[in-house]
Amino acid sequence: MNVVIIGAGIMGTTFATLAKELAPDLDITILERLDSAGAGNSSPFWNAGTGHEANCELNYTPVDGEVVSIDKAFKIHAQFNVAKQFWAYLIGKGAIKDPKTFINQTRHCTIVSESAIEELRLRFKEMSAHHFFDHMRYSEDFDEIKSWIPYIMDERPRHEKMAATVIETGTDVNFGALTEQMAAHAKQDLGVKFEYGTHVKRVHRSPTGRWVIKAESKGKPVQHKADVLFVGAGGGAFPLLKKSHLPFRTRFTGFPVGGRFLMAPISEEQAGYYRAKTYGKAEVGAPPMSVPHLDLRVIDGKHYLLFGPFASFKLRLERDRGFFDYLKSIRLHDIPGLLNVAVENFPLVKYLISETLKGEKSMFEELESFAPGMGKRFDWKPIQAGQRVQIIKDGDLQMGTEILVSRDKTYGTLLGASPGASVSPEVMLRCLEQLIPSIFSTEEARIKKNQIFPEDDLDTLINQPDRYREIRDAANKQLGITQPKVQ
Repeated sequence: MNVVIIGAGIMGTTFATLAKELAPDLDITILERLDSAGAGNSSPFWNAGTGHEANCELNYTPVDGEVVSIDKAFKIHAQFNVAKQFWAYLIGKGAIKDPKTFINQTRHCTIVSESAIEELRLRFKEMSAHHFFDHMRYSEDFDEIKSWIPYIMDERPRHEKMAATVIETGTDVNFGALTEQMAAHAKQDLGVKFEYGTHVKRVHRSPTGRWVIKAESKGKPVQHKADVLFVGAGGGAFPLLKKSHLPFRTRFTGFPVGGRFLMAPISEEQAGYYRAKTYGKAEVGAPPMSVPHLDLRVIDGKHYLLFGPFASFKLRLERDRGFFDYLKSIRLHDIPGLLNVAVENFPLVKYLISETLKGEKSMFEELESFAPGMGKRFDWKPIQAGQRVQIIKDGDLQMGTEILVSRDKTYGTLLGASPGASVSPEVMLRCLEQLIPSIFSTEEARIKKNQIFPEDDLDTLINQPDRYREIRDAANKQLGITQPKVQ
């Protein structure tokens, strides 16, 4: 079977690696517009690098009155623990030599001011009762919170009422480094072919039922054919879907959201002083990706602090593509949905525009509010983050990801954003199950799947504490993550 994948980011590379591990006879080619794997939204400074497992992100546990919803948190945490199994497998077989090249243990903290203390207390009560989060700690004590996240508390007035939670086993992930190493393994050991500098312009069905992929490489037209096509091209997946003539293409369009960060290089000693990712509470009307957070990043052995994100409203599918690419992706049937989103989510649109116009002075004021004194403590500079494209489905804006597979199981794609890269192995496993179910029919594939994923059933991880801990601890050992004792 001939499989073509568009996009060599974390999703496309994971799809290819997992598919070839399970079915070595597959003929797989990845077409990538950029010059290397993981060079787009997967690259380290184009995202916050949080290993999302719902430890610290309030938007994954919405509160309505005195009721906190934690079902989404359970799913994301379980998905991340499936992801860790895949990465642990790659380390175990030597495809990745050192886990610290891409994943480092980092506290995951949440901090709120007085107005949201009751909400955080309720969240802690509900979450810590479950085995996923039984190591979570809660405090309103100034000195204890300072011991967890000193940079946020060092110059904060002691009379200011705050509350925080901490989980010691959170992670910082360099998805760019992970993607690069997976791509090297896929190419050298598994036989996946990579064609960089190849910009796919259009995909369509031939009379024989195969997919024809028309692209441009180094200024010259090229063409590929595929029995199965997977499009994992981030925002670039939307225009290709529109040109596919698949029936469900009219149900979807894209809503671009960009972002910026403040970034400061720090020393290894300073990193040891603040080894945390600390999330706060988003402003009313802000999108989920705009929750303020101060993060330690470990990238190629160097340490950085990242604060943000500051949202931006740029009509682009990807950071290095222009407005006209987005405009060309729009069809007449998309316009009512776009107008409906603009009307129904006007506060969001207004917020994004105001964020786009925000200057450095306002960015530093937000940093000062979140972590007093930090603006003068380090040499900060603004950097541009990656471009995300949220889903508009049937006229409604959705926050999340969605797998789409054609009825004949020859075309698959992934649309949407967060939690994205963090759960890529679990999402790509489900995509493979839907798109190429035949590869799971052999005994060899079933044995290999169990080697890679000793437990991939989310319900089992959610409902069986002993099984979850067994799986978690084995993966953590390979990844260099140390589990503290329950307090």
